[in-house]
Amino acid sequence: MIKSMTGFGKYNDIMNDREYQIEVKSVNHRYLDISVKLPRQLSYLEDVIKKEVSTSIKRGKIDIFITFNNNSQEGRELKIDKDLAKTYIKEIKDISREEDIEPTIDFVELLKLPDVLNLKYNQEDEQIKQEVIGVLKVAINQLVKMRNEEGNKIYDDLMKRIDTVESKIIKISEKSTGLIQEYVVKLEGRVKEILQTEEIDKSRIAQEVVIYADKSSIEEEITRLKSHISQFRNLLQSNEAVGKKLDFIIQEMNRETNTIGSKSNCLDITNNVIDIKTELEDIREQIQNIE
Repeated sequence: MIKSMTGFGKYNDIMNDREYQIEVKSVNHRYLDISVKLPRQLSYLEDVIKKEVSTSIKRGKIDIFITFNNNSQEGRELKIDKDLAKTYIKEIKDISREEDIEPTIDFVELLKLPDVLNLKYNQEDEQIKQEVIGVLKVAINQLVKMRNEEGNKIYDDLMKRIDTVESKIIKISEKSTGLIQEYVVKLEGRVKEILQTEEIDKSRIAQEVVIYADKSSIEEEITRLKSHISQFRNLLQSNEAVGKKLDFIIQEMNRETNTIGSKSNCLDITNNVIDIKTELEDIREQIQNIE
């Protein structure tokens, strides 16, 4: 069944004194575009997270927000950037000499300067990686569930609209079958009126009818439209990402409908063509929400 590209999932958990919260949001997009915002200590997991998301979602703009609070002592390491601290001291002394001020350097205050004292975690921690993936999977499942529910509603709407289109095509087909005979009757009547005689050249009439039939025939367009409708319904039943394929089919249906409209000299057919184009435009807008 088709899926919407709009959804939201959120999950938080505490494992081994580590707190995780993951939010996943998705909106419409032509392709799969994944953006991950996560704490610096988890930055090494960005590619892993994108790969995990891509296994469940094939299309849409995906935004992932991860918050992480590590209360565990495991893997922690307190480090002082000595080179940076020396640079701070050197700059302070230089400014003091230039301004003729006695330098006062407090060691504790020095540690408070940006990036001098850092609490580092064991990077590439496999346990943390598995914990993040576990929380992420739950959030993604919630997102996918919402996308499926929305997809079901879109499916119902699209089926009703494509049924309407099919009914209009059937009316056009039925109406077109009698147009040639109507043209023959009108043509004969017009010729008799102009020539003021009951004697007319049947072969000439036949030639004109053949030319008219060739120009006005919409049988090929009707056949192709019916084929597109069948393909459209089949794709709606698919579990794959079919949004782009559906969009292409609607473009083709629009093209065939325009051709019918350009050939038509019948008001009833023209009105049905307008109705079909209106439905196809509504369908096209809905398809923009499909994965």
